[in-house]
Parts: sequence; structure tokens; C-alpha cells
Amino acid sequence: MKLLSVNIGHPRRNHWRTAELTGIDKRPVTGPVAVTSPGPMGDGSVGLAGDRVYDVGNHGGTDQAVYAYAREDLDHWEGVLGRTLPNGVFGENLTTEGLDVNEALIGERWRVGPEVVLEVTRPRIPCSTFQGWLDRQGWMKEFTGAALPGPYFRVITPGEFRAGDDVEVIARPDHDVSVALTFRALTLEPALLPRLLEAEALAGAVRERVVRRLAGRTG
Repeated sequence: MKLLSVNIGHPRRNHWRTAELTGIDKRPVTGPVAVTSPGPMGDGSVGLAGDRVYDVGNHGGTDQAVYAYAREDLDHWEGVLGRTLPNGVFGENLTTEGLDVNEALIGERWRVGPEVVLEVTRPRIPCSTFQGWLDRQGWMKEFTGAALPGPYFRVITPGEFRAGDDVEVIARPDHDVSVALTFRALTLEPALLPRLLEAEALAGAVRERVVRRLAGRTG
């Protein structure tokens, strides 16, 4: 299991959302990248040095410090979309190879490179910026239906990593709440929502949303 690329955002004008800028345009960088636990959600910080988010109401913070997507899933979408998808194009910080990232469990821990330990917290949920960036009508619905969202992580052990480093799963929790199952529960299969509460490491904002929905409240 390998880290094919580490991708850092380049600010672009956001024509698809109220945020003035977006950091979805992420591109591979060479050399080591420092990884730390970011500040609270709302200040734009993420886990990788040189990167940040601009839609601070929905992205960034401790539980969305790093986002990963598999090269195998990008290859799938290349066939669907009929175009080349370079590493980083889905806004992922890490493009991986040899690991089914969507079957990762909430709370699963990865060692990336010799130092960094990351913990899976939640799936990515598509937004209008993502649809506008891909410039494809109906993309949010298409992406949702495929249930290949990729995981977000919190940083457990800071350090550095770089393209080419090994990725190792070093701990898996005692439940079966995967990234894909969490995504399906939050989108098209709400009957699965109670199962998400089994995952202690679930991102706090997601847990709060699940509790509200199970109590019959919106949001």
C-alpha cells in the first residue's frame, strides 16, 4: 500500500458557493510535507502544511484534517467520465494505491510514512463546489449513488510524509462501520443511521447530526 502523491490546494475563485475562494484545486508536490493537528473548525486550517480551506463552515478542523482518495477509484471515474483525472483532482490531500479506502472503518488508524498516524473520522459528502469543479451536470447525484466518497482523518501523531511512502493499517476497531456504510447512512439509506453510533471515533459533527436525525429533528 503506497502513497502515490501528496496534494496541496491552490486557491481559486469559487463560482459555485458563497465562499469567495476554494482550495479544491489540489496538485501533487515533491519533497516532505509536514502534518500537524489543525486548529478548530472555522479557522480554515487543515493538517498539511501549505494547504487550507475557505468554506470554513463545512471543511477543515480537527476531524477533517486530511482527506484521501484511492487511485483505483479515480481510474473508475475516468472510465465513467471519459477523461483523465490526475492525482488530487477530487480535492484529496492523499492519493493512495493498493488500499480500499472506502472499506476503512471509522476509527481505523493508518501509519503513513515512518511517523504520521491518522485516524479515520468520516466520509466526504459532495457539495456544489465539487460539482462545479468537475463541471458535470448531476455529478453530486452520480457521486452519491456510487458510494465511493473517500475518508477524512484526524491527526493522531504528527510528522512528515511524502509521495512514495508506505501506508500501513496499524489498528482496526471492533465494529463494522465503514466509510462507505457511513456515507450511505448519511445520504440514501437513513435506516443505517443507528449503526453509526457504534463508532466511538466518528467525527463529532456527524455524531451530532445522527443524534438529531434519530430524534426526528432536521439537520
